[in-house]
Amino acid sequence: MNDAFDPVAVAHALAPTLRARADEIEAARRLPRDLAAQLGAEGLYRVWAPRAAGGLELAPEPVLRAFETLAQADGAVAWCAFIAATSASALALLPDDAAREILAEPETLIAGVFAPEGRAERGPGGFRLSGRWAFASASENADWLLAGARLFENGEPLLGPAGAPRQHMLIVPAGEVELLDTWHAAGLCGTGSCDFSVRDVFVPERRVVGFLRERPADTPLQRFPQFTLLALGIGAVALGLARAALDELVALAGQKTPQGARRRLAERASVQAGVAEAEARLRSARAFFYETLAAAWHEAVAGGAVALARRRDLRLATSHAVRASAEAVDAMYALGGGSSVYRASRLQRCFRDVHVVTQHMMVGPPTWELAGRLFLGLDADTTQL
Repeated sequence: MNDAFDPVAVAHALAPTLRARADEIEAARRLPRDLAAQLGAEGLYRVWAPRAAGGLELAPEPVLRAFETLAQADGAVAWCAFIAATSASALALLPDDAAREILAEPETLIAGVFAPEGRAERGPGGFRLSGRWAFASASENADWLLAGARLFENGEPLLGPAGAPRQHMLIVPAGEVELLDTWHAAGLCGTGSCDFSVRDVFVPERRVVGFLRERPADTPLQRFPQFTLLALGIGAVALGLARAALDELVALAGQKTPQGARRRLAERASVQAGVAEAEARLRSARAFFYETLAAAWHEAVAGGAVALARRRDLRLATSHAVRASAEAVDAMYALGGGSSVYRASRLQRCFRDVHVVTQHMMVGPPTWELAGRLFLGLDADTTQL
């Protein structure tokens, strides 16, 4: 299935259904369960899961292009798909039998939060986990939840080999998690990114990411910077939303004659220039995004670690893609005039969705500062690169 599987073709095939159900998804504030299951059955949740667990372990580029395609149809669906894919990549740091157990069914959806907001106290064979986590996208359809936590033993922080307190993600069955109805958001409304809490749940050591298995198998995808996959997914969704906004404005401009005007919107010089500028901005950012991705993937395939300069460029290109996409969407929203504000307009949804994307910490202002420090030759904390 790995060689034959084409995630972009799958995304294109799903797009008409996603567009037709966009209002339903928005109103529900989560993906309908049948649609979430279909995404999994089509293979989109296991694109980055390790082969040893039954995953596809695909190269990043075709998967990211698929997320772009999904986002052009519906941003919330694309967001949930990339969250599931990146979450499943964490299975590479579990023992193979534990990973296979979790990914037993094709439509299995793993979601969760990597931030160490929980506390896990070590006991015989595992940990007792408690905590509350926010922004758990796709969690309402998830079968398993990742929950970042600080590890303790006998009430004291459990230390790693270098003497630093240990922080890991623990994988919890959805049935042992309490979902909290907190996702009332401006955009990406259908992602179901609610809070969840866990109270004194036992998690065996074999389901603590990176605890019994500190290094994944030596494959290209596992040599690729794993934390960066999360950022790249965010960038792909933003690029897809910007393309949707441009396409929507072009269609609107060919039909709309503004009130009091004699010519269609498309015939205005300001609209022509605005569309051209947004197209250049989007295509330039997209080219930088995929250029840096190709360079980093080449290093991973060659068998070595991806160099710091490549990892820096990946994060920079991703943050730039999100910013440029938001700027393109803003321009199209403005050119649409009063038509943009109606709920029936895709422009307003692209506008709301992309500005929720920009708020993610993985593409926030600190990413620009980090890249700048590295370009300037200054010391920097590169643990999240």
